[in-house]
Amino acid sequence: MAKGEAPQIEDQGTGAGPRRRPTINDIARLAGVSKKTVSRVINASPYVQKETRERIEAVIAEHGYAPDPQARGLAFRRSFLIGLVYDNPNPQYVVNMQLGLLDGMKGSGFELVVHPCNRASDTFLTDLRGFIERQKLFGVVLTPSVSEDERVAALMGAIGCEYVRVASVSVDAPQHMIETRDRLGGEAAAGHLADLGHRRIAHISGPPSFRSSRERREGFEAGLAARGLKLEPQYAREGAYTFESGIACAAELLKLSPRPTAIFAGNDEMAAGVLQAARQMGVAAPGDLSVVGFDDFEIARRLWPSLTTIRTPTREIGRLAVQRLMGRDDENRAEKDRLPVLVVRESSGPLKAG
Repeated sequence: MAKGEAPQIEDQGTGAGPRRRPTINDIARLAGVSKKTVSRVINASPYVQKETRERIEAVIAEHGYAPDPQARGLAFRRSFLIGLVYDNPNPQYVVNMQLGLLDGMKGSGFELVVHPCNRASDTFLTDLRGFIERQKLFGVVLTPSVSEDERVAALMGAIGCEYVRVASVSVDAPQHMIETRDRLGGEAAAGHLADLGHRRIAHISGPPSFRSSRERREGFEAGLAARGLKLEPQYAREGAYTFESGIACAAELLKLSPRPTAIFAGNDEMAAGVLQAARQMGVAAPGDLSVVGFDDFEIARRLWPSLTTIRTPTREIGRLAVQRLMGRDDENRAEKDRLPVLVVRESSGPLKAG
């Protein structure tokens, strides 16, 4: 081998013959890591552990690996942009998610671009693909209900776009998932109202196109069942995750005889609508009606009475999602920080005697 020439790796299968130059796949295999991790080391990314970096650098030095300039040039056509893709009727969710993504991207050199979409549109997938390819995105964070659409995951694989899905249950490989476990929140809401003595408990769910609405309802029903109760069909309504749908559904429920003494709404916007309907109909909360929401957005603290709700840390979930996308997340911390918890305020109280 001439002086300065990089060592080569023998072609496999023959055990003889000329040795080929090492590739990034060879380095990844010899170092026991992914090709993506090797690429991060080559590109001086700060998001590789010191021990892993040193091991990869040692293998690179031993085998004299040098990136193919043409291939590397193609890789650098990707921008330092991360996309947020959403189809969500709740603007506060979108704002909190954006803030979380920006928290996680701080100091990384990446910037955020957003893509609102409509899953019901005939051009939904075409528009999404065009957005990703025009921006040459590093990757995307997919939020409900887009994240629950398997066509989107298939598209990401087809065009080679990195992605992380935020969803109420695991619908993909761990490296592509942030699971919010909404079912636990539904169980907590049921337990809280049942423990207050309520037995006629109604539920307003979100739209069926959202997996979260089904998970929250199923968790709620499981929580009732654990206390010997059930969600009676006449006390179930389907909303749209909007304030207006909360008013409409609550008005129907409060006209029933006997009417429910408690309502669990699938999100805070609908819960706010429930409180509005109750005021309009002369039903006192929490004296005559206890109300529980889901999300714990700013509206929950600004309502009167302030809203008992299930807190889902959307901003923190956004931070975790983008850090996973960039390969810098702390899974030990992620699990506890993203779970839903009950926050008790003024809108729920004990069953009124008599």
